[in-house]
Amino acid sequence: MTKVQEHSRENIHKMFDQISPTYDLANRVMTFRLDQLWRKKMVKMLPERDGLFVLDCATGTADQLICMMENSKRIKRAIGVDLAAEMVAIGEKKVKTKPYADKLSFQIASALELPYEDNTFDCVTISFGIRNVTDVKKALSEFYRVLKPEGKVLILEGTVPKMKWLQMIHLFYLRNFLPRIGALISKNNYAYRYLNETIETFPAGEAFCSIMREVGFTDAKANLQTGGVATIYSGNKVYTRSVPKAPKKD
Repeated sequence: MTKVQEHSRENIHKMFDQISPTYDLANRVMTFRLDQLWRKKMVKMLPERDGLFVLDCATGTADQLICMMENSKRIKRAIGVDLAAEMVAIGEKKVKTKPYADKLSFQIASALELPYEDNTFDCVTISFGIRNVTDVKKALSEFYRVLKPEGKVLILEGTVPKMKWLQMIHLFYLRNFLPRIGALISKNNYAYRYLNETIETFPAGEAFCSIMREVGFTDAKANLQTGGVATIYSGNKVYTRSVPKAPKKD
């Protein structure tokens, strides 16, 4: 059995800054453009109400923000946050001339310490970023905190399929081809070894849904994409109304 290295997530944003110029191209090539399909699927899972205020964490080069704005009319305003300043700079440049540019803003911030008040956003999204945080439960707790009651979290992440034949093919691709393709495009040998190996070691499916429930999310679900090559996790922050106590009988 191939032994997969567990990687430190400390200062990982610096690695993303290094590969930022080629990040979008590498994503398209390595996923055969399926990443765009998965992002659109996540947009369809946004809360079904108008005037949404959305927070996109680990926003990177703003791919998910752009996908949301171009495929949904429900969003009134959205903010993208990330610690990788070079990635964010590319994202800002990409949206600068878009017709919805005035609805978007960016901030350099950590998913572990979101600089927003409690109960602020209708939806929190994060794509291919949750496995890079140093404390998953703390990040999820922050998502929960900044969500409004009846808000929703949507998390897109790379995963390993459960079907044996597809799992074997996918793992072979992750271990042998993805790092080489990524290194060829980005000229960074470490980055794409890190990215593929963290997919294998990160808790997925029910294990991840269990963590979501621990921090308070209800209806936590794992929605498999392309046979489980990726997964969209969803969860709700339920508004619990207090029920007046019945008066005591004499």
